[in-house]
Amino acid sequence: MEEYVKEALEIVKAQAQVRNMTEDEISSMVSSVAQTIKSISEETAESNAETETPQEPPVDPKKSVREKSVVCLECGKTFKVLTKRHLEKHGLTPVEYKQKWGFKKSQPLIAKSLARERRKKMQEMQLWKRRKSSQT
Repeated sequence: MEEYVKEALEIVKAQAQVRNMTEDEISSMVSSVAQTIKSISEETAESNAETETPQEPPVDPKKSVREKSVVCLECGKTFKVLTKRHLEKHGLTPVEYKQKWGFKKSQPLIAKSLARERRKKMQEMQLWKRRKSSQT
């Protein structure tokens, strides 16, 4: 109840600055505002508990990794790479995101064309051969 009273005091304080109020008016207004705030917050909590359903993705998760983009299933924005930094805005790690939306752990969160380009570039560079030759 204490938090409701603090909120009510702030509201009544603002009201008292605008117009003259007696002590009785202030005290009755604080108690009625506190009760109203409490009942509203309890109703909101109850309705949230009743209506809490799984989040509906903006697109089918199987179709979110596209040729030239990746759709974030949390907010619906499209990216070339769905970064760890963006997922942190939704309070998720890449692993949690993949688990939540049913992706394999090895599924990259990157556009298909970009993944292909990177794979091709790595094949051309053949770093694994350079490493062997430098070690011997």
